[in-house]
Amino acid sequence: MGDWKLEIVKMGLYITFPVALFHYFNQPEYFENWVVKTRRAVFPPDNKTHREEIEECIRNIREKKELETLKLLQEQDSGSV
Repeated sequence: MGDWKLEIVKMGLYITFPVALFHYFNQPEYFENWVVKTRRAVFPPDNKTHREEIEECIRNIREKKELETLKLLQEQDSGSV
C-alpha cells in the first residue's frame, strides 16, 4: 500500500484525465470540422434534378390515388341509383 502522497497522485490523475479529454475534444475547430463532415455525409446537398424526380413521383402517386377514389365514388353512385 502507498501513503497519502500516492493517493494524492492517483486523485490528481483521476481528475486530470477526464478534464484533459474534455478540453481536447471540445475545441471549437475540432468540433466544427467533425459536425460539418458528418452533416454532409448524412444530409448531402440537394440535387435539383433529383428533387424534381421526387416531386414528379409524388404527383404521379397522388393522381393515381385520386383516380382510384373517383372510380370508387362512381361505383358507389351507380350502385345506389
